[in-house]
Amino acid sequence: MGDKVDVIPLGVAITGDIEERGKIPSFRARVRWKDPATKKRDSKSESFAAREDAEEWIRKIREAAGRGVDPKTATGTLKDYGNAHWDIAMRGLEAKTAGDAYKPAWRLRVVPAIGHLPVTMISAGVADRAVNNWIAEGFSRSAVKNSLAVLSRILDQAVRDEVLDRNRVEVTGWQRQYDRYEDELDDPRALALPNWEALTKLADALVKASADQYPVWGDVVIFTACTASRIGEVSGCRVQDIDTDQWIWVLRRQTSPGPGGLQDKGTKGKRSRKIPIIKEIRPLVSARIAAANRKPDARLFVGPRGGRIQTGVLRRATHWQEVVTKLGYEQLRRHDLRHTGLTWFADAGVPLHRLQLIAGHTDPRVTQRYLHPEIAALQNDGDRLSIHLNAPPGPNLVPGLRIVK
Repeated sequence: MGDKVDVIPLGVAITGDIEERGKIPSFRARVRWKDPATKKRDSKSESFAAREDAEEWIRKIREAAGRGVDPKTATGTLKDYGNAHWDIAMRGLEAKTAGDAYKPAWRLRVVPAIGHLPVTMISAGVADRAVNNWIAEGFSRSAVKNSLAVLSRILDQAVRDEVLDRNRVEVTGWQRQYDRYEDELDDPRALALPNWEALTKLADALVKASADQYPVWGDVVIFTACTASRIGEVSGCRVQDIDTDQWIWVLRRQTSPGPGGLQDKGTKGKRSRKIPIIKEIRPLVSARIAAANRKPDARLFVGPRGGRIQTGVLRRATHWQEVVTKLGYEQLRRHDLRHTGLTWFADAGVPLHRLQLIAGHTDPRVTQRYLHPEIAALQNDGDRLSIHLNAPPGPNLVPGLRIVK
């Protein structure tokens, strides 16, 4: 796509047809029209997996043509349109905002997620699914906010250029989705791997599936689960944070996307916390310390090229979705390694107040969801007795309790 929008006279007739083929994608949509100036016929085609998508593609082109937009412009990708019209779409913004916040959001999140789609196919549903994926991959709230903001600006410009009739991206309530993808789940235990064998099998399979069979991918997966931490926290771990005398990890920081790229910052709860390093992973940790030449500031885990670990990079490098699906854990996400660790700690009998410290939760009710249902029920029984003993005298001391004479 060039640096301008091609405009054609209103009313140019667009003909469309759909051909069903015996291969995937199965439906080939084509539009044809006559250039009113040159009198030459031109065409554009695209393949789709479903007939409904092919019909929608043709409909969108006809709508755009009705506004005077050339079909080739109407079928241009979001990536091409945004890159070609970046400066005018970002006008009025401070250079720092456009360059340090919106440009990385565009390049690292919007384009990889939906940049391949035609501009006219970008809808609220498309954007909503992109947001879900960004949250699942561990991007921060500000990163998602910037991604939606830059997408909205690009689409607003498409409206001004009459490529779109209106900006349909109105994703609301996305911040509440963090409750689902982090710790505030109703049943986080359901997301945990069943045992140590399943974890090591997963780690080995991910390493084997990676292009370079980089062993650190497996180390990261095992370390994350056994410390009940987040991928960003593992990425931020340095050699000096590991006490090999007491075998304690003092978790002080996390690595997350920010203006200008990845940044190290404080933990999610703004407080450091201490996590035990179990004997099963001590050889792994010792090997990583040795690989870092025991330099205190060196990162314990780095990528194949020495860079910082990211959940998205881990997913792509190890073909995560294909591997977990083959192993029978198709719903398993990287963050579920943390759910695995907290569930295992709870089942091992770690008291609630200690589990809360390991997890870094500010609300014990969140931590309690990792307890086995029978344990949680016993604790609730104890709480009810405490209420009973400390309540003022009267016939109805504890709601729901019957007084037996």
